[in-house]
Amino acid sequence: MRGPNGYSKNLPGPRAKPNEDRFRNATVVSTPGPHDRRVIMARTKVREGVTLIAANTEVTGDVKFDGQLYVSGRVNGNILAADGCDATVVVSEEGVVSGEIRVPIVVVNGTVEGDISASERIELACKARVKGSVFYALVEMQLGAKVDGQLVHEQPQAAASEDADPAGAKRRGALGIIKQLPKAGAAAS
Repeated sequence: MRGPNGYSKNLPGPRAKPNEDRFRNATVVSTPGPHDRRVIMARTKVREGVTLIAANTEVTGDVKFDGQLYVSGRVNGNILAADGCDATVVVSEEGVVSGEIRVPIVVVNGTVEGDISASERIELACKARVKGSVFYALVEMQLGAKVDGQLVHEQPQAAASEDADPAGAKRRGALGIIKQLPKAGAAAS
């Protein structure tokens, strides 16, 4: 039910205006129709630094970013996250990327022609089409997603640094037990 001002009568408290900050993280539900567009959004909060490459936009060259990047248009080049950042790229159903993607968190529901390297996780939605290899730490793949290439599991960066092999470093044994290696030149007892 809608009140005389167009807002729902069932909302508790004062009537809200659509541009208020408390609606920033709200889920928007679209109604089916001839112009229905659905965009898969990453399961992360909206933060500062959101960049949109719209459906009628074509970018040629590498894109290096920090924050979140939503691709609904076409990118002819690599998409790279700035070093040491927690970046997310979302390729929507209309989005096309012709190049490599190297970002910690990747969500694909469109087309990617190139390798994808997701150091944290990758989500391949039902309309995802990937022509290239996918390097991942954690993968979520929905029914209908297609990968024409290899799926290669890589350890997350934190675990990989623990398994490094410098002298005196900790290593995991055959049973996953962490043990201290002797330093180079130390006498074995």
